[in-house]
Amino acid sequence: MKRALALALGLLVLVGVAVGYSTFAADRNEEATVERRPLDLTARGRLVFVDTNRAGGHRTVADTGLDTPAARVDSGLRCERFAVGAGTGVCLQTRGGPLPGTDALIVDANTNVKRRIELAGTPSRARVSASGNMVSWTVFVSGESYNKTGFSTWTGILDTRTDYTLINIEAIPLTVDGKPYHSPDVNYWGVTFAADDNRFYATVGTKGHTYLVEGDYANWEAHTIRDGVECPSLSPDGTRIAFKKRSGKSTWRLHVLDLATMRETPLAEHANVDDQAAWLDDNTVMYGRDRNIYAVPADGTGAPRLLVTKGASPTLLR
Repeated sequence: MKRALALALGLLVLVGVAVGYSTFAADRNEEATVERRPLDLTARGRLVFVDTNRAGGHRTVADTGLDTPAARVDSGLRCERFAVGAGTGVCLQTRGGPLPGTDALIVDANTNVKRRIELAGTPSRARVSASGNMVSWTVFVSGESYNKTGFSTWTGILDTRTDYTLINIEAIPLTVDGKPYHSPDVNYWGVTFAADDNRFYATVGTKGHTYLVEGDYANWEAHTIRDGVECPSLSPDGTRIAFKKRSGKSTWRLHVLDLATMRETPLAEHANVDDQAAWLDDNTVMYGRDRNIYAVPADGTGAPRLLVTKGASPTLLR
């Protein structure tokens, strides 16, 4: 009996060694496919994302081809969130020290830092308009997630044409259900820009509601258009918004909203997705989940497919 037990334990050790070596070998193989150099943020067809598997816990911006997702180029630029449009990128980088915070780094087409904007809080969301003219970010200034009671966010907008910067847009005149609205608990997050670089969409949270708002940058005003919408992402053709909709106390499911009909379509991803989705193309939504990047059809059909392992904050260069 003792000999049998010893033999079984020995086999388990051998299996564990084999599995461990296989994992180690796979990690080495994946590491061997990483090329380190500045990115070209104008290279159309490349998928830019945050690598979630860097040594020491530091996340860096990388890119890959959709046909060769295992081969990635690592820029070495450390970011928690990243977005890019027309060769202009925004990197949300945590800042250490006695008063930890976030730096919004504006980078050029080769990921060289052009400007640094010091913010409070921790990184949450980032977006750049298709033209590269408008940049936005969201940080948590209290609480660490949208599940926290009493969380607070700051969402800012930068016009790269003039360098005019709004660190927090919460003072924008807001209309709710057609009436001017004022409340101390107003929080904005998750901006997405239209092609005209003037109209934008975002979430505003107040009194237990999460409204989709449409903003007018030139006239500096915003109004609600639908309740129950979080982290909007406007489609490339400007007709639909991908968003996360609360499905439980601490869970969300991805949906797409048709702006002409206001019809909502739940997507075929049934797992919890706490992310501001992006668009791979006019027919496909992509998003981060469990430290990987997935894609799913925007019409509610099909099934999720894995795009990139160990990645987040995806943007397809167009």
